[in-house]
Amino acid sequence: MRRFTRTLIATAVTATVMAGTAGWASGTTQQAVTGAPAGTTAWRADGLPDPERMTPAQTAAFFQGLSPAGRQRLLREHPEVVGNLDGAPPALRYAANSRTAGGRFAGQQVLAYDPRGRGQAVLVYGDLAKAEHVAVIVPGSDVDAGNLAPLTRKATALREATGGRTAVVAWAGYTTPVGVGLDAASGDLAEAGAARLARFTEGLDAVGAAEPSLFCHSYGSVVCGLAAHRLKAKDLVAVASPGMRADDVAALDTSARVWAAKDPTDWIDRVPNVEFAGFGHGTDPTSPEFGARPVPAADALGHDGYFAPGTESLRAFAAIAEGEVR
Repeated sequence: MRRFTRTLIATAVTATVMAGTAGWASGTTQQAVTGAPAGTTAWRADGLPDPERMTPAQTAAFFQGLSPAGRQRLLREHPEVVGNLDGAPPALRYAANSRTAGGRFAGQQVLAYDPRGRGQAVLVYGDLAKAEHVAVIVPGSDVDAGNLAPLTRKATALREATGGRTAVVAWAGYTTPVGVGLDAASGDLAEAGAARLARFTEGLDAVGAAEPSLFCHSYGSVVCGLAAHRLKAKDLVAVASPGMRADDVAALDTSARVWAAKDPTDWIDRVPNVEFAGFGHGTDPTSPEFGARPVPAADALGHDGYFAPGTESLRAFAAIAEGEVR
């Protein structure tokens, strides 16, 4: 009976979403890719520290204790693991992923690549080690290693808007929903993504990168909301959010500044802000009662236009990323 009730609620939420969103199709159920990187069995057999038991800080210390020759040996023999270890030196990860991705991202700095499932990838624009500011874009539905263009467009636009001064990370590091369906209405994939995102920000801290500003688009804002209390971040920006699974900013339990942006023409504005029996994502982050700092977005035009060059929302995002807004 409980399963039947949950299904009815989820169907109602999904139907409401679809009724207000022309062009979106019903989604298919996804299985989240989690756990240790591919290749971990061989890594462990080589007597190396268990990736699932090391924190990013411990991973960083492990690599710092290796000689250059030792690092290169791990790169040659275990590129799948090295390329996906949060806390490992970024340059070493780039080199490892250039091997495992087989030229799939030619010329790109690939900080993570996992071919399992639909594939996950994390791309970096700029120099994480030297940049004074770092921004991370967390995407919503339909983004994966085979469909990165919507995310990379946002990342390159944000980097250009900062004059190239901010290192921008395109973080497709979790299994996203496909279309609008039960996955998009539930928090299951977001829960799995939240753990990965928290670990990722810990990894940035472990290698000495600047504390990032996170720009969380659509379902990605659900991920950020669930991860908020664990994130090492200076800003959380909910963009076109269906809710962050929190009643208000205080419930996020974060020291980061919390911002929210939504264009009135965005179909997400017609999604019901409810949460019941595990479905729906709660209070609208742009509502006064939520308490987030408002970001101007009146000219964003629809659900995917917030990072379009020339928009007031992109200018505001760049100012947030660079710490120009207090």
